Amino acid sequence: MDKERIKILLECVKENKISVEKAIEELKDLPFKDLDFVKFDTHRRLRRGLPEIVYCKNKTIEQLETICKELKQEKMVIYSRLSSEKANILLNIDKDLIYNKEGRIAYKTDKDITISERKVVILAAGTSDMRVAEEAYCCLIAMGNRVEKYYDVGVAGIHRLFSLYDRIKDANVIIAIAGMEGALPSVVSGLFEAPVIAVPTSIGYGANLRGISPLLTMLNSCSLGIAVVNIDNGVGAAYLATLINQRRF
Repeated sequence: MDKERIKILLECVKENKISVEKAIEELKDLPFKDLDFVKFDTHRRLRRGLPEIVYCKNKTIEQLETICKELKQEKMVIYSRLSSEKANILLNIDKDLIYNKEGRIAYKTDKDITISERKVVILAAGTSDMRVAEEAYCCLIAMGNRVEKYYDVGVAGIHRLFSLYDRIKDANVIIAIAGMEGALPSVVSGLFEAPVIAVPTSIGYGANLRGISPLLTMLNSCSLGIAVVNIDNGVGAAYLATLINQRRF
């Protein structure tokens, strides 16, 4: 439920196109829709400007079918950590959904949304980090951001990053994604004015500890202006980037 839908509903009541009882029926799902096994926060987009994101891992096909049928009328929907098998089922229910296999995410964006003029740049240290980067990218697109993404620009060949300087310098927010030792966000933060959202990934050899090592590196960065999200959390990075991008400072 977004502001526009509520506005239209109230206008219809005002003009006697629908009854008060019908309007109450429409609004009964505020602030959440109770489907027994899930209480979906339909009020969140109205409250925060962005919708609740459906985390699909460990949800059954039957549960996701029920959720998808209920959310089909929503203009902006995001399903994260979604397998190809489950995605095929949801795409048959909601034809407007777009599925990104690499990012394991399905989404649709509000066709009436105004695309932000401010740019978000995604930087991924290695090709192996693309899974997380694509998750962030799809979320950003769904939420109405202008996005550019550049992959395989890690510190092992830092000249690759420097070659993109002119394309990155006008970013309003930068998402820097890295596994291994996780040094990329510190370098990026030292070079550019924009705030940096650092995303550690679980990519790396044994002492990477499935992302713990880059997480600690990013948390201990000496370069100021870095916010760190959880391991492999492309969704969280995109959500935070969007909130920053929407603000008018």
